[in-house]
Amino acid sequence: MKLYEKTAGDLSRLLQNKEVSAVEVVSDFLDRIEAVEPYLKAFITHTPALALETAREVDQRRVMGETLHPLAGVPVAVKDNICTENIRTTCASKILENYIPPYSATVITALQKAGMPILGKTNMDEFAMGSSTENSAFFVTHNPWDTSRVPGGSSGGSAVAVSAGMAPLALGSDTGGSVRQPASFCGVIGLRPTYGRVSRYGLIAFASSLDQIGPFALTAEDCAMLMSVISGHDPLDSTSISEDVPAYFDEFDYKPEGLRVGIIKENVSDHFDPEIKAAVLSLVAKLEEDGAVVEEVSLPLTDYGLGAYYLIAPSEASSNLGRYDGVRYGYNAGGDDIENMFSNTRGAGFGAEVKRRIMIGTYALSAGYYDAYYLKAMQVRTMIRRDYEKAFKRHDLLVGATSPTTAFKIGEKTDDPLQMYLSDICNITDALAGLPSLSIPSGIHSEGVPMGMQLTASPFREKLLLQVADYLEKRGLSLGRRPDLDFPEGGFC
Repeated sequence: MKLYEKTAGDLSRLLQNKEVSAVEVVSDFLDRIEAVEPYLKAFITHTPALALETAREVDQRRVMGETLHPLAGVPVAVKDNICTENIRTTCASKILENYIPPYSATVITALQKAGMPILGKTNMDEFAMGSSTENSAFFVTHNPWDTSRVPGGSSGGSAVAVSAGMAPLALGSDTGGSVRQPASFCGVIGLRPTYGRVSRYGLIAFASSLDQIGPFALTAEDCAMLMSVISGHDPLDSTSISEDVPAYFDEFDYKPEGLRVGIIKENVSDHFDPEIKAAVLSLVAKLEEDGAVVEEVSLPLTDYGLGAYYLIAPSEASSNLGRYDGVRYGYNAGGDDIENMFSNTRGAGFGAEVKRRIMIGTYALSAGYYDAYYLKAMQVRTMIRRDYEKAFKRHDLLVGATSPTTAFKIGEKTDDPLQMYLSDICNITDALAGLPSLSIPSGIHSEGVPMGMQLTASPFREKLLLQVADYLEKRGLSLGRRPDLDFPEGGFC
């Protein structure tokens, strides 16, 4: 039995029925990682000993008759900007290359409490700044569907780990699409929860008013199970919200009759890849056939979202990344005096994209420009939120493409930052509004790579998103798929 081919739900049932042991499950995934990781480069740090130790503990507790979490013994991969006590956490940056946190993020503590073995820390764009996982200081991660293409970003390593069967579940972070876009590119499910639904304590900050940890999975059931582990109020996070957490994986016999669906006009644009647009409209048509009420909706300020985001996020990054000065922790390049040391450390420690965003943000916050740039962007953000509030008075669910294109070639956009930024055009406005948004597979493009559709709901309605995704899966219309991997000796397929 190839356990790495199973979903997290399947593995949970096998473990609870004692048909397999947690050690067997973890060992199978470790073997899979060893086989395909040299070609895909999804992990920065591997933790096989820790994963096996956790698995043995789960097996012992199960033998003793303890009642365990349904995901006990089901392994998980974790994006490398989420702090793990005594495990290297780099943010894919030279400046944190050897950083070992003295504490774990709240979500990591929750995974450990549930008995989920951690397989390792996944590659990403440096400090989560990017849309392709090409900005890592260490190496580029390859899309398992076509290794000449990017996996998306910034959580590309986590998306690849799930897509390639190296982990049944993974955690990423989403600031402006960093879970959803790689999920679309790699043919899996990716959820950005409502801002405040999942604790940010221990997530190394990029843009604090936007960052949110979210799961990757192969099915809606798997995603719901992982959300049940990581959701909830956390007193250690001042932005965490005291909202009851539903049983995400209950009531998965959902029917869309009466569901009010709005197709976001701006997210099925004629400028998008026509196959992506057609796939989205086809899925929506199936919902309509089954009783959903569908109409087009416009979010007029969508065109301003990109500009607002790329002022707000870099401004917050400029503030958050000020702590990396070589004095307190992290890389230190040395220098003749303190100013020279700061300059040398940050110049050598940060990559080009991080420097670009720090400079944009510092400029936007500087005296004489704050009102014209940052304050104006925040005003646009408020207006975008009102656009969504108006739309949700008429609709339960808003849909559109996750990305205007499929995964692009490695190196194709690295010399054109604006084209790279445009990759997130469908994901930015709901992030600015703090809304839950789910990318689900919408089919396979004629070029042989996945496409994605994005579902967005009003705050704290993640369960509705997962119910609709599960409904489409059960109709065979939205299926997370793993690619056939047959890597020849000594090179990529």
